[in-house]
Amino acid sequence: MIDKINQLLQEVDALKAANAEELEALRIKYLSKKGAINDLMADFRNVAAEQKKEVGMRLNELKTKAQEKINALKEKFESQDNGCDELDLTRTAYPIELGTRHPLSIVKNEIIDIFARLGFSIAEGPEIEDDWHVFSALNFAEDHPARDMQDTFFIEANPDIVLRTHTSSVQTRTMESAQPPIRIICPGRVYRNEAISYRAHAFFHQVEALYVDKNVSFTDLKQVLLLFAKEMFGADTQIRLRPSYFPFTEPSAEMDISCNICGGKGCPFCKGTGWVEILGCGMVDPNVLEANGIDSKVYSGYALGMGIERITNLKYRVSDLRLFSENDTRFLKEFEAAY
Repeated sequence: MIDKINQLLQEVDALKAANAEELEALRIKYLSKKGAINDLMADFRNVAAEQKKEVGMRLNELKTKAQEKINALKEKFESQDNGCDELDLTRTAYPIELGTRHPLSIVKNEIIDIFARLGFSIAEGPEIEDDWHVFSALNFAEDHPARDMQDTFFIEANPDIVLRTHTSSVQTRTMESAQPPIRIICPGRVYRNEAISYRAHAFFHQVEALYVDKNVSFTDLKQVLLLFAKEMFGADTQIRLRPSYFPFTEPSAEMDISCNICGGKGCPFCKGTGWVEILGCGMVDPNVLEANGIDSKVYSGYALGMGIERITNLKYRVSDLRLFSENDTRFLKEFEAAY
């Protein structure tokens, strides 16, 4: 027994392994349940009583040395840098170019920042909506053209479930769950059944704003619009309000800004008028306030909404709306220095 132990001790001292597979084979040979050391342990009961102490000590020495040797070799392999740990064969070839924010994101964040400085907070809502929040709560008549399949994507009928056509649905959700004062902006994606072309798409992005409180007037709305226009397009920007109609505001207006290309003198971009339309606005119709649980005799408010693509076009003169969703890197690279 002692001779076998001494022989195994010499073998253990000389153990070498070129890779993890060879090391595992050595572990199995010496330390597994069917290994050489375990066999000696099983034979230990046959050792004479007067030799048990010496043989037992030598067996323990052998087992300890074998474990230490295997562990040392294992640590050696784990600490080796084979150069493959950081290699990702699916990764884009070097050098990797840095990306940039999308132009719509750049403009959206700029709009949000301007209104945040005016005290507005962000409100969000679902893109799949019911008829009440998209139309009925906003004073749309039953036969309003916006309810027609030509304009709206309907998902279900009775009750009608639609892809929201504007982020005004977020305003109605906010009004029905909170009492004034309410001062929010609602950025998000909206959907309309439009023929896709250089000037229209089936989806686009909006930012709408809502302010409801006591004694809110059209004067407040006009001043906010002027401040926004000057912050977004430059200190020399002028605004013009033209009477219009929206089911959810009364009175309503379309807002134009002085053309930021010709400075209001007239050019092909503004069709010689010196003005460019950018958004719609107005005082919240009392019927909308009442439909959403707000007393219109106590509170009043204003709302406004704009297309982010429209504002982006005015700032960066993008000629084709489809470029915003085609992910052409040549187009996106043009905005690397835009923020």
